[in-house]
Amino acid sequence: MTFTANQVAVLINGRIEGNADSAVNGFGRIEEAQTGQLAFLANPKYEDFLYSTKASVIIISDKLELKQQVDATLIRVADPYSAFASLLHHYQEMKTQQMNGVQEPSFICPGVKKGENVFIGAFAYIGEASEIAKNVKIFPGVFIGNNVKIGENTILHPGVKIYHDCIIGKNVTIHAGSVIGGDGFGFAPQADGSFKKVPQIGNVIIEDNVEIGSNATIDRATIGSTIVKAGAKLDNLIQIAHNVEVGNNTVIAAQAGVSGSTKIGNNVMIGGQAGVVGHIQIADGSKINAQSGVSKSIKTPNSAVTGSPAFDYTSALRSQALSRNLPEMEKRLTELENQLKLLLEEKANLSHIS
Repeated sequence: MTFTANQVAVLINGRIEGNADSAVNGFGRIEEAQTGQLAFLANPKYEDFLYSTKASVIIISDKLELKQQVDATLIRVADPYSAFASLLHHYQEMKTQQMNGVQEPSFICPGVKKGENVFIGAFAYIGEASEIAKNVKIFPGVFIGNNVKIGENTILHPGVKIYHDCIIGKNVTIHAGSVIGGDGFGFAPQADGSFKKVPQIGNVIIEDNVEIGSNATIDRATIGSTIVKAGAKLDNLIQIAHNVEVGNNTVIAAQAGVSGSTKIGNNVMIGGQAGVVGHIQIADGSKINAQSGVSKSIKTPNSAVTGSPAFDYTSALRSQALSRNLPEMEKRLTELENQLKLLLEEKANLSHIS
């Protein structure tokens, strides 16, 4: 697909400097883009590439003052990074809109409700009484169990597994290999030391505008629902246990895990490889640093914690600074002890003489 600078500017509400008819048919990083590609400049440390890049069109800040002549057509916007992200979103939508129909072989159980402009890739399976809304894109190898509901404009990438009774909202993207609705980890210890499985009869609800990365696992509730609320963004390789609630617009980075029945508030940020124990609450706006271990509730909104066990971020940094100084502090303490020892010996000698 080919677009002119003018068409791009209309999509992102930008102002053109240069040739409005300059055409692009692809994207490139500003340091290596070629003729016919579109790039963007958001980080000032890459500004030098603005004057040497071969890109035909570049999105830049409307506040940037040029240091020299630029050969490319410029599109000025308030926020280049957000504008570029919006442009990529439009581009992706145009590509996926071209996909429709049912590829063979695939299996759709009788009675499945299917909306307009749905794409179902080869080797997909859709179970009984499931509902697929309009504009949904189901890539090859996807499994959808019985009585599943998929909302409008949702995209399920290859190999996604949606177990029975789960509900997926509108404009959701789930990347390859993720499993939604597998059994929660529920086992009751027995007197003889064995474990008896507790049936997991709930479901998972993924609300609108959620994105879930590759190979994430979100377990179904024991009773009720495991819920990922609207606007949340989950990275790759994340474990969300049974009956967890993830709040609106919360973001969780890769390899993090949340144990059962924990309630995470809105606009929370959880760093990579962080772990959260079960049956606690995380207040709105909390920030959990990477590799932190959260073992108790965070009750104060907008708190920042780090470490394992996690505690106040600023206090933790002070503790880390002190720990780095421990060798020097030990040396000084030893010197003080030696001086004190000498003073005590001198005092003892004086007392003996007197």
